Amino acid sequence: MSDLKLFRPDADGWDVELRGSTVALEVELQRRIEANMEAMLGIRFLASEYPTGPWHRGRIDSLGLDENGTPALIEYKKGANSGVLSQAVSYLSWLDSARHEFEALVKEKLGPEAAEAIDWRNPRMVCIAASFSHHDRVAVHRLRERIDLVRYRIFDGELLSLLLIESTSGSPSPVPARRRSRQREVTAGANVGSVQASPGAAPPCLQDLYAELDEALTAWGEVEVAQLRHYIAYRRMVNVASVIFRPKHEAILVYLKVDPDTVELVEGFSRDMRGIGHLGTGDVEVRIASAADLEKAGPLIRRAFEAA
Repeated sequence: MSDLKLFRPDADGWDVELRGSTVALEVELQRRIEANMEAMLGIRFLASEYPTGPWHRGRIDSLGLDENGTPALIEYKKGANSGVLSQAVSYLSWLDSARHEFEALVKEKLGPEAAEAIDWRNPRMVCIAASFSHHDRVAVHRLRERIDLVRYRIFDGELLSLLLIESTSGSPSPVPARRRSRQREVTAGANVGSVQASPGAAPPCLQDLYAELDEALTAWGEVEVAQLRHYIAYRRMVNVASVIFRPKHEAILVYLKVDPDTVELVEGFSRDMRGIGHLGTGDVEVRIASAADLEKAGPLIRRAFEAA
C-alpha cells in the first residue's frame, strides 16, 4: 500500500508537501481516537486502560465493540510498533478467558441488547503506530488472530491521518452452544427468516448478479470481504457496504455508508434507513434486482468508497 502524501498550495500557487510527524505523548493519540472512535474506526468506545489481571499483567489501551458486534482491542504506540504484535496476541488471549467480564462491560455501557448480540467468533485487534516493519506486516499473516495494522501521522493544523497498512481476517472460532441458542432466539424475534447473507442461499438468477455486485464492491483497492452472521460486510477501516439476500423477492439489499440527505432517493430502489432497524450497517438502502439496478447503483457505490 502506498504512503499517504498531503499537499497544500503556497502563496504562489505551488503545491507544497505537508510533512507528517508523531505525537509528543502517546496518550495524546489515545485520547483523541477514543473521543472519536466510532467515526474513525467504526468502534464504539467501552473503556480506557483496562487491566487484564495478574496472569496477563497488562493494561489494554482501549476496549470497544465494533459496528459488526465484534469485540475490539486497540493499542497505540507513539513511534514504531515496539512489540505491539506480542501484546496483541496476549490481550486476545485474555479476552478469550474474560468473556463474561467483557459482556458485563458491554451491558453496562451499551445496554443488554448489545451484550446479547456480541459476535465472539473473531475478535479484532487494532494496532496503531507511527510505523511497522516489513517483518511485522509479514508476521500478522502467520497468526490466526484478526489484526489490523494502522499507521498514523500528525500534520500541520492538527490534521490526523489513519492509514490501514495491513489487515488479516483471522480464523473464526465456533460460537458456544449457549450463544448459538440465544442467536436463534434473536433472529426469530427479528423475523428475518426471509433475509439471508450466504451467497449460496441466493436463487440461481441472483448468483450472477451477486458476482457482478461483488466485483463492483471490490474494485476500489484494498477491500476486505467479511462473511458475518446476518450479512456480508465490505470494509476498509470501517464497513463501507453491507449485502443481504432476499431470495423470496429475488433481490439483493445493499446498505451503503452514504449520507441520505445528499442522495436523491427513488421509491422502490433506494431509501433512507435512519431510525429504521435493519441488519447490516449503512444509512442508505439500495435494492438490486437486475443488471439495470446495479448500473444505477454504481454512482452511489463509488461515493461510498471514495469517502471511506
